[in-house]
Amino acid sequence: MMPSAVPGQPGLFTVDATWGTITPIVLEDGVVTVGELEVIDHIDAGAPIIDTRRLSYFEQGALPTARHIEHNEIVDRIGELDREAISVLYCNGPQCAATPHAIAALLEAGYPAAQLRFYRGGIHDWVTLGLPLTG
Repeated sequence: MMPSAVPGQPGLFTVDATWGTITPIVLEDGVVTVGELEVIDHIDAGAPIIDTRRLSYFEQGALPTARHIEHNEIVDRIGELDREAISVLYCNGPQCAATPHAIAALLEAGYPAAQLRFYRGGIHDWVTLGLPLTG
């Protein structure tokens, strides 16, 4: 599910868009959806970035400074989130259900929507824009 470089074609990537269902821009009331420039500012500010994908995907590359908390573990690990800081959550891209699932679970557990940001573009948009990964 990670975009892969096209051999011999600098800047071109193959993206598998044959899976999942496209998520809406407005995911949940009170949760702001952000784009790449806002995510870059968030990273530069040292604010929390949470990768909700499976560990195997995280290990292939993640947004700079991202911490891994898999979507199906988010409520069990809610204590690792700083309620005083705004956290950006992301996954594989617009058709990935991991972050929407994680955000819904956090809200159901009483986490404040105002402290969450949804980066809908995820890894697919990040990589295809040529932005750096760690890992």
